[in-house]
Amino acid sequence: MAPTLTLNERAMRLADYAASNAVAMRIAEHKTTAGARILDCGIKTPGGLQAGLALARVCLAGQAEVAVVPGDVAGVACPSVVVNTDHPILACMASQYAGWQIAVGKFFAMGSGPMRAAYGKEDLFEHIPGKEQAPVAVGALETRKLPDDAVIEHLSQALSLPANKIMLLVAPAASQAGNLQVVARSLETALHKLHELKFDLNQVVSGFGSAPLPPVAKDELSAIGRTNDAILYGGRVTIWVNAEDDQLAEVGPKVPASASADYGAPFASIFARYDQDFYKIDPMLFSPAEIVLCNVKSGRAFAFGRTRADVLYQSFFG
Repeated sequence: MAPTLTLNERAMRLADYAASNAVAMRIAEHKTTAGARILDCGIKTPGGLQAGLALARVCLAGQAEVAVVPGDVAGVACPSVVVNTDHPILACMASQYAGWQIAVGKFFAMGSGPMRAAYGKEDLFEHIPGKEQAPVAVGALETRKLPDDAVIEHLSQALSLPANKIMLLVAPAASQAGNLQVVARSLETALHKLHELKFDLNQVVSGFGSAPLPPVAKDELSAIGRTNDAILYGGRVTIWVNAEDDQLAEVGPKVPASASADYGAPFASIFARYDQDFYKIDPMLFSPAEIVLCNVKSGRAFAFGRTRADVLYQSFFG
Protein backbone atom coordinates (compact mmCIF):
# COMPACT_ATOMS: atom_id res chain seq x y z
CA MET A 1 0.00 0.00 0.00
CA ALA A 2 1.41 3.38 -1.04
CA PRO A 3 2.07 5.85 1.82
CA THR A 4 -0.48 8.64 2.24
CA LEU A 5 0.80 12.01 1.07
CA THR A 6 0.81 14.91 3.51
CA LEU A 7 -1.25 18.01 2.76
CA ASN A 8 1.96 19.86 1.90
CA GLU A 9 3.11 17.16 -0.54
CA ARG A 10 -0.30 17.25 -2.25
CA ALA A 11 -0.09 21.03 -2.53
CA MET A 12 3.49 20.80 -3.85
CA ARG A 13 2.31 18.62 -6.74
CA LEU A 14 -0.25 21.27 -7.68
CA ALA A 15 2.29 24.09 -7.27
CA ASP A 16 4.81 22.20 -9.43
CA TYR A 17 2.15 21.79 -12.12
CA ALA A 18 1.42 25.53 -12.04
CA ALA A 19 5.13 26.34 -12.22
CA SER A 20 5.55 24.02 -15.22
CA ASN A 21 2.71 25.92 -16.96
CA ALA A 22 3.90 29.37 -15.90
CA VAL A 23 3.83 30.91 -19.39
CA ALA A 24 0.28 29.73 -20.10
CA MET A 25 -0.88 30.93 -16.67
CA ARG A 26 0.95 34.28 -17.05
CA ILE A 27 2.88 33.73 -13.82
CA ALA A 28 6.61 33.45 -13.01
CA GLU A 29 8.78 31.39 -10.67
CA HIS A 30 11.71 32.93 -8.80
CA LYS A 31 14.26 31.38 -6.46
CA THR A 32 15.59 33.23 -3.45
CA THR A 33 19.31 33.20 -2.67
CA ALA A 34 18.63 30.49 -0.04
CA GLY A 35 16.79 28.36 -2.60
CA ALA A 36 13.12 28.90 -1.68
CA ARG A 37 10.73 28.96 -4.63
CA ILE A 38 8.37 31.92 -5.10
CA LEU A 39 5.54 31.67 -7.60
CA ASP A 40 4.45 35.21 -8.52
CA CYS A 41 0.77 34.99 -9.50
CA GLY A 42 0.02 38.70 -9.79
CA ILE A 43 2.62 41.07 -8.31
CA LYS A 44 5.01 41.58 -11.23
CA THR A 45 3.05 39.24 -13.51
CA PRO A 46 -0.47 39.63 -14.92
CA GLY A 47 -1.71 36.22 -13.75
CA GLY A 48 -5.32 35.39 -14.66
CA LEU A 49 -8.24 33.10 -13.96
CA GLN A 50 -6.18 29.92 -14.31
CA ALA A 51 -3.57 31.30 -11.91
CA GLY A 52 -6.38 32.09 -9.46
CA LEU A 53 -7.77 28.57 -9.70
CA ALA A 54 -4.28 27.13 -9.19
CA LEU A 55 -3.74 29.38 -6.18
CA ALA A 56 -7.08 28.38 -4.62
CA ARG A 57 -6.43 24.67 -5.19
CA VAL A 58 -2.98 24.93 -3.61
CA CYS A 59 -4.46 26.78 -0.61
CA LEU A 60 -6.92 23.88 -0.24
CA ALA A 61 -4.05 21.35 -0.53
CA GLY A 62 -5.79 19.54 -3.37
CA GLN A 63 -8.54 18.40 -0.98
CA ALA A 64 -11.30 20.35 -2.77
CA GLU A 65 -12.46 21.08 -6.29
CA VAL A 66 -12.63 24.72 -7.41
CA ALA A 67 -14.34 26.05 -10.55
CA VAL A 68 -15.62 29.24 -12.15
CA VAL A 69 -19.24 28.90 -13.30
CA PRO A 70 -21.90 31.22 -14.77
CA GLY A 71 -23.78 33.46 -12.35
CA ASP A 72 -25.39 36.87 -12.00
CA VAL A 73 -25.71 39.81 -9.63
CA ALA A 74 -29.05 41.63 -9.80
CA GLY A 75 -29.53 40.35 -13.36
CA VAL A 76 -26.03 41.33 -14.52
CA ALA A 77 -23.74 38.51 -15.71
CA CYS A 78 -21.15 37.79 -13.03
CA PRO A 79 -19.26 34.49 -12.72
CA SER A 80 -19.31 32.56 -9.46
CA VAL A 81 -16.47 30.66 -7.79
CA VAL A 82 -17.60 27.29 -6.44
CA VAL A 83 -15.80 24.96 -4.05
CA ASN A 84 -16.78 21.44 -3.01
CA THR A 85 -15.03 18.93 -0.80
CA ASP A 86 -15.49 15.70 1.15
CA HIS A 87 -12.57 16.75 3.38
CA PRO A 88 -13.75 20.18 4.54
CA ILE A 89 -11.76 20.43 7.77
CA LEU A 90 -8.44 19.43 6.21
CA ALA A 91 -9.07 21.51 3.08
CA CYS A 92 -10.49 24.67 4.59
CA MET A 93 -9.40 24.86 8.21
CA ALA A 94 -6.05 23.01 8.32
CA SER A 95 -4.98 24.48 4.96
CA GLN A 96 -6.92 27.34 3.38
CA TYR A 97 -7.74 29.51 6.39
CA ALA A 98 -5.45 32.57 6.58
CA GLY A 99 -4.49 32.05 10.20
CA TRP A 100 -0.72 32.63 10.31
CA GLN A 101 0.52 36.22 10.62
CA ILE A 102 3.85 36.56 8.80
CA ALA A 103 5.48 39.75 10.13
CA VAL A 104 9.17 40.30 9.40
CA GLY A 105 10.53 43.86 9.49
CA LYS A 106 8.25 45.95 7.28
CA PHE A 107 6.85 42.86 5.54
CA PHE A 108 3.41 41.68 6.66
CA ALA A 109 1.07 39.13 5.14
CA MET A 110 -1.47 36.60 6.34
CA GLY A 111 -0.23 33.11 5.55
CA SER A 112 -2.58 30.43 4.28
CA GLY A 113 -2.19 27.01 2.70
CA PRO A 114 -0.94 23.75 4.22
CA MET A 115 2.32 25.22 5.53
CA ARG A 116 0.08 26.18 8.48
CA ALA A 117 -0.48 22.47 9.20
CA ALA A 118 3.30 21.95 9.22
CA TYR A 119 3.73 24.95 11.54
CA GLY A 120 0.82 23.84 13.74
CA LYS A 121 1.15 26.57 16.39
CA GLU A 122 -2.29 28.18 15.92
CA ASP A 123 -4.84 27.53 18.67
CA LEU A 124 -7.16 26.20 15.98
CA PHE A 125 -5.08 23.02 15.70
CA GLU A 126 -6.03 22.16 19.30
CA HIS A 127 -9.57 21.57 18.01
CA ILE A 128 -9.15 20.08 14.53
CA PRO A 129 -7.10 17.34 12.86
CA GLY A 130 -4.47 18.13 10.24
CA LYS A 131 -1.26 19.08 12.06
CA GLU A 132 1.57 17.27 10.28
CA GLN A 133 5.30 16.79 9.88
CA ALA A 134 5.97 17.22 6.18
CA PRO A 135 9.15 17.03 4.10
CA VAL A 136 8.14 20.21 2.23
CA ALA A 137 6.02 23.29 2.98
CA VAL A 138 3.71 25.16 0.61
CA GLY A 139 1.93 28.38 1.44
CA ALA A 140 0.17 31.38 -0.02
CA LEU A 141 0.62 35.04 0.89
CA GLU A 142 -1.76 37.86 -0.03
CA THR A 143 0.76 40.64 -0.61
CA ARG A 144 1.96 43.36 -2.99
CA LYS A 145 5.63 42.68 -2.12
CA LEU A 146 7.68 39.63 -3.05
CA PRO A 147 8.98 38.01 0.17
CA ASP A 148 12.70 38.65 0.72
CA ASP A 149 15.46 36.54 2.29
CA ALA A 150 14.48 37.64 5.81
CA VAL A 151 10.92 36.34 5.31
CA ILE A 152 12.24 33.01 4.02
CA GLU A 153 14.64 32.71 6.97
CA HIS A 154 11.75 33.39 9.36
CA LEU A 155 9.62 30.67 7.73
CA SER A 156 12.53 28.23 7.53
CA GLN A 157 13.09 28.52 11.27
CA ALA A 158 9.38 28.33 12.12
CA LEU A 159 8.89 25.24 9.93
CA SER A 160 12.22 23.57 10.80
CA LEU A 161 12.84 23.09 7.09
CA PRO A 162 15.64 24.28 4.79
CA ALA A 163 14.66 27.10 2.45
CA ASN A 164 14.86 24.85 -0.63
CA LYS A 165 11.93 22.82 0.76
CA ILE A 166 9.65 25.87 0.92
CA MET A 167 7.40 27.15 -1.87
CA LEU A 168 5.26 30.30 -1.64
CA LEU A 169 2.55 31.45 -4.05
CA VAL A 170 1.95 35.19 -3.88
CA ALA A 171 -0.62 37.63 -5.28
CA PRO A 172 -2.34 40.84 -4.16
CA ALA A 173 -6.13 40.90 -3.72
CA ALA A 174 -6.24 43.54 -6.48
CA SER A 175 -5.24 41.02 -9.17
CA GLN A 176 -7.18 38.41 -11.11
CA ALA A 177 -5.60 35.50 -9.25
CA GLY A 178 -5.74 37.12 -5.81
CA ASN A 179 -9.33 38.20 -6.35
CA LEU A 180 -10.40 34.66 -7.24
CA GLN A 181 -8.56 32.87 -4.43
CA VAL A 182 -10.16 35.12 -1.80
CA VAL A 183 -13.66 34.53 -3.17
CA ALA A 184 -12.96 30.77 -3.10
CA ARG A 185 -13.21 31.01 0.72
CA SER A 186 -17.01 30.99 1.10
CA LEU A 187 -17.06 27.50 2.68
CA GLU A 188 -14.00 28.26 4.82
CA THR A 189 -15.67 31.34 6.34
CA ALA A 190 -18.76 29.30 7.25
CA LEU A 191 -16.66 26.60 8.93
CA HIS A 192 -14.62 29.19 10.81
CA LYS A 193 -17.81 30.88 12.02
CA LEU A 194 -19.17 27.52 13.22
CA HIS A 195 -15.90 26.96 15.09
CA GLU A 196 -16.16 30.41 16.71
CA LEU A 197 -19.71 29.47 17.79
CA LYS A 198 -18.27 26.37 19.56
CA PHE A 199 -19.79 23.91 17.08
CA ASP A 200 -17.71 20.71 16.92
CA LEU A 201 -16.25 20.73 13.40
CA ASN A 202 -15.53 17.00 13.65
CA GLN A 203 -19.26 16.56 12.94
CA VAL A 204 -18.87 18.12 9.47
CA VAL A 205 -18.91 15.56 6.63
CA SER A 206 -18.87 17.51 3.33
CA GLY A 207 -19.16 21.08 2.12
CA PHE A 208 -20.10 23.19 -0.90
CA GLY A 209 -19.78 26.95 -1.28
CA SER A 210 -20.25 29.57 -3.98
CA ALA A 211 -19.75 33.32 -4.19
CA PRO A 212 -19.82 35.85 -7.05
CA LEU A 213 -16.46 36.87 -8.53
CA PRO A 214 -16.17 40.68 -8.36
CA PRO A 215 -14.56 42.87 -11.01
CA VAL A 216 -10.83 43.21 -10.19
CA ALA A 217 -10.36 46.32 -8.07
CA LYS A 218 -7.77 49.02 -8.84
CA ASP A 219 -6.20 48.97 -5.34
CA GLU A 220 -5.97 46.73 -2.27
CA LEU A 221 -8.48 48.69 -0.20
CA SER A 222 -11.16 48.43 -2.89
CA ALA A 223 -10.29 44.76 -3.40
CA ILE A 224 -10.77 44.04 0.30
CA GLY A 225 -14.20 45.68 0.07
CA ARG A 226 -15.41 43.80 -2.98
CA THR A 227 -14.11 40.35 -2.01
CA ASN A 228 -15.64 40.63 1.46
CA ASP A 229 -18.95 41.74 -0.04
CA ALA A 230 -18.91 38.74 -2.40
CA ILE A 231 -19.01 36.39 0.59
CA LEU A 232 -20.97 38.47 3.14
CA TYR A 233 -23.77 39.32 0.73
CA GLY A 234 -23.42 36.69 -2.02
CA GLY A 235 -21.87 33.61 -0.40
CA ARG A 236 -24.11 30.52 -0.37
CA VAL A 237 -22.89 27.48 1.54
CA THR A 238 -24.26 23.97 2.09
CA ILE A 239 -22.69 21.83 4.78
CA TRP A 240 -23.49 18.17 5.44
CA VAL A 241 -23.14 17.23 9.11
CA ASN A 242 -23.63 14.24 11.39
CA ALA A 243 -25.18 15.96 14.39
CA GLU A 244 -28.34 16.45 16.44
CA ASP A 245 -31.18 18.49 14.94
CA ASP A 246 -31.51 20.69 18.02
CA GLN A 247 -27.80 21.62 17.72
CA LEU A 248 -28.37 22.80 14.14
CA ALA A 249 -31.56 24.69 14.96
CA GLU A 250 -29.72 26.52 17.75
CA VAL A 251 -26.45 27.38 15.97
CA GLY A 252 -27.86 27.97 12.47
CA PRO A 253 -29.37 31.46 12.92
CA LYS A 254 -26.04 32.73 14.31
CA VAL A 255 -23.98 31.64 11.27
CA PRO A 256 -24.95 33.97 8.38
CA ALA A 257 -23.34 37.40 8.11
CA SER A 258 -26.76 38.96 8.75
CA ALA A 259 -26.50 37.82 12.41
CA SER A 260 -23.98 40.65 12.96
CA ALA A 261 -25.03 44.19 13.85
CA ASP A 262 -22.44 45.46 11.32
CA TYR A 263 -24.27 43.73 8.42
CA GLY A 264 -26.09 45.67 5.70
CA ALA A 265 -23.67 48.15 4.09
CA PRO A 266 -20.85 47.55 1.56
CA PHE A 267 -17.76 46.38 3.41
CA ALA A 268 -15.72 49.41 2.28
CA SER A 269 -18.06 51.71 4.22
CA ILE A 270 -18.02 49.43 7.29
CA PHE A 271 -14.21 49.40 7.13
CA ALA A 272 -14.12 53.21 6.89
CA ARG A 273 -16.51 53.51 9.85
CA TYR A 274 -13.97 51.65 12.00
CA ASP A 275 -10.96 53.69 10.79
CA GLN A 276 -9.83 50.79 8.56
CA ASP A 277 -9.11 48.63 11.60
CA PHE A 278 -10.21 45.03 11.03
CA TYR A 279 -10.08 44.28 14.73
CA LYS A 280 -12.78 46.87 15.52
CA ILE A 281 -15.28 45.15 13.22
CA ASP A 282 -17.59 42.57 14.78
CA PRO A 283 -15.80 39.24 14.09
CA MET A 284 -19.21 37.58 13.74
CA LEU A 285 -19.72 39.51 10.48
CA PHE A 286 -17.23 37.36 8.55
CA SER A 287 -19.36 34.55 7.16
CA PRO A 288 -21.48 33.79 4.08
CA ALA A 289 -24.87 35.33 3.36
CA GLU A 290 -26.68 31.98 3.36
CA ILE A 291 -26.05 28.60 4.96
CA VAL A 292 -27.91 25.31 4.64
CA LEU A 293 -27.11 22.60 7.19
CA CYS A 294 -28.03 19.10 5.98
CA ASN A 295 -28.13 16.52 8.73
CA VAL A 296 -27.16 13.12 7.32
CA LYS A 297 -28.13 11.58 10.69
CA SER A 298 -31.79 12.67 10.66
CA GLY A 299 -32.39 13.56 7.01
CA ARG A 300 -33.51 17.08 7.94
CA ALA A 301 -32.12 20.30 6.48
CA PHE A 302 -32.05 23.78 7.98
CA ALA A 303 -31.69 27.02 5.97
CA PHE A 304 -30.59 30.40 7.33
CA GLY A 305 -29.75 33.86 5.96
CA ARG A 306 -30.25 35.45 2.53
CA THR A 307 -28.24 37.09 -0.20
CA ARG A 308 -28.36 40.84 -0.88
CA ALA A 309 -28.16 41.54 -4.62
CA ASP A 310 -28.64 45.27 -3.97
CA VAL A 311 -25.49 45.57 -1.84
CA LEU A 312 -23.51 43.40 -4.30
CA TYR A 313 -24.59 45.54 -7.26
CA GLN A 314 -23.61 48.73 -5.43
CA SER A 315 -20.21 47.24 -4.52
CA PHE A 316 -19.38 45.69 -7.91
CA PHE A 317 -21.02 48.02 -10.43
CA GLY A 318 -22.09 51.15 -8.55
